[in-house]
Order: sequence, then C-alpha cells, then structure tokens
Amino acid sequence: MRQTPADHANKVAQVTLAFWIMKICATTVGETGGDLLSMTLNVGYAASSLILVGIFVITLIAQLRARTFHPFLYWAVILSTSTAGTTMSDYMDRSLGLGYATGSAILIAILVTVLLTWRFTLGSLKVDHISDARVEAFYWTAILASNTLGTALGDYLADSSGLGYLTSNLLISGGIALTILGWRFTKISRTALFWAAFVLTRPFGATMGDLLTKTPAKGGLGFGTIGSTAVLLAILVTLVAITAWRGRRNRAAAV
Repeated sequence: MRQTPADHANKVAQVTLAFWIMKICATTVGETGGDLLSMTLNVGYAASSLILVGIFVITLIAQLRARTFHPFLYWAVILSTSTAGTTMSDYMDRSLGLGYATGSAILIAILVTVLLTWRFTLGSLKVDHISDARVEAFYWTAILASNTLGTALGDYLADSSGLGYLTSNLLISGGIALTILGWRFTKISRTALFWAAFVLTRPFGATMGDLLTKTPAKGGLGFGTIGSTAVLLAILVTLVAITAWRGRRNRAAAV
C-alpha cells in the first residue's frame, strides 16, 4: 500500500499559542543576540553573519537528518535563522549601504520567490505536517528569508520612517491582531495567514529587541544586549522544555 505523508513522522512544531509565544521569544533573542555579537562584542556584521550562518547550517543539517520532531533541535534552527537573519540584514542595509527600504524590497522578492517556487514545485505550502525532505528544505529556506526580511522591516519602521521602537512595535502588533482576527472570523487561507503571522512576528521581535536594548537617548529602555539576551533565552529554553515534557507525557498517556 502506498504511504501518505501522515504515515511519516512530523518534523515540525504544532502551530499553537505556545508556538507563537516561543517564536516571538526566539525572534527577539535573534535581534538582541545578533546585535550582541556584531555590535556589543564588535565582531562586525560580515564576520557575525559568517559565524551565525555557519551555526544555522550545522543546526539545519542536524534537523534534516533527524527522523522525528525534536523540540530543542527545531527551536535551535529557528533561533539560528533569527540571529543569522539579524546580522545578514544589517550587513545588507548598513555595510553594503543598500538602506532599509531597498534591503526590505530585495528580501520581499526573495521570500515571494521561495514561496512561489515551493508552491509550483510541490503543489502546497501547508506546514501542519512536514515529513518530506524537499518540503522541509523549502520550509527552512522560507523561514530564513522571512526572519531576515523581518529584521529589515523592523529597522525600516523604527529608524527610516521615524516612528521609533515603541510606535513601530505597536503598529506591527496591530498587524498581528488583524491576522488573528482573520484566522478567527474569515475564511482566508490558513496557510497564507500562517506566513503572514510568521513574517510579522519577526519585525515585532526586532523592534522589541531594540526597544529593550537601546539606550533611553535612542528611544529604548536601556537593558543592554547581554542582559536582555540572557533573560529572553532563559524564557525560551524554559518554554521549549515545558512543551517537550508535555509532548512526552501525552505520548506516554496514548500508549
């Protein structure tokens, strides 16, 4: 009998409220962690991008080789895409001098190209159950592009537009709220809403990270990159541990 995707182990996290909370934590850590490496430690955008892309490749290979879903491994890849996305975006926008608007436009084009190629190659963009290696490769490529785009969009709103970190964060929060309302009260494609939320939560994390770390003179709260990264990372690890424990408990109860 021919096997269907449901016959194979799912390799990605279930999209629940806890998923989105952990996603926001991971993207915020990506912003503060990326800035910690590139600016606080003065490694620079280019070198930081090489280091963090290397970490992303290592975690991604481990994720692709895994046969089943491993919460800590999955979220390690999410976190590595977020931190790498932060420094890659900063390198494009600042070191190469493209600017936030041009950088955002390029990254939007890249993300749309990835999603369209995925759709026309494999016929679907659904992310509720992923076990096929080709689908998973597209999935992580889209996530890396969306997290890099989110950084550029967040920086554009906070800096180039003159809105500042808090106002930008509130604006993005409004976009997330509209996405939630669309999920709750409309028949808009759940897949489209997922990717909209996935993109929006990245600039939310970017502006939140900047709000936490930048000095009051620059419109931030002045907590710094080291302290903010440590606290947010602890929260993320705790949430992943709780999710993993609940998953093991549910599987044991089902036996």
